[in-house]
Amino acid sequence: MNILIVSPTYNERKNIVRFVESVFSTNPDCHLLIVDDNSPDGTADQVKELQNRFSNLYLECRPGKAGLGTAYCFGFTWALERDYDAIVQMDADLSHDPADIPKMIELLTRNDLIIGSRYCDGVSVVRWPIRRLILSYGANLYSKIITGMPIKDATGGFKVWKRIALEAIDLQSIKSNGYSFQIEMNFRTWVNGFSIFEFPII
Repeated sequence: MNILIVSPTYNERKNIVRFVESVFSTNPDCHLLIVDDNSPDGTADQVKELQNRFSNLYLECRPGKAGLGTAYCFGFTWALERDYDAIVQMDADLSHDPADIPKMIELLTRNDLIIGSRYCDGVSVVRWPIRRLILSYGANLYSKIITGMPIKDATGGFKVWKRIALEAIDLQSIKSNGYSFQIEMNFRTWVNGFSIFEFPII
């Protein structure tokens, strides 16, 4: 399976080396695309140096900060144009464990979208202030009630997509960002009839 990992960045220079190394240490055959929004801290320059070490590391630079949602849509379009079979979305801030990717990829044999879920097996969150936890959990509960989606973690940003699920979404029409972007993408996948599975992560 031809797999692309998409990670948007903005001022992630302090994390980017460790992030890229951890991705390829557990997923050596995957390709990684960094979508950088002209980070003032020189994240893109650091990625360019890393490209000398990793031939399957790609970089696309956008002119300015345009939001997480548009960065992911840019990366998804990039992946579909290059015929990747599966697309992983994950943050570059080390909050998502690359070691979970092979397990999530395996689940694509029976599903179209795998969500790395913090709430499908109780509450699996560490080192979060209680206010942030309440906000996140409350947002997911609200989302479930309003949309009817049978998803416990609709706002999570660690996912693996089968390409057919992304092809069915008009990515150019996505306008939301942040938490709402994650909810909208899940909702569009759900209403299109694709199967969604939540994989427990921390």
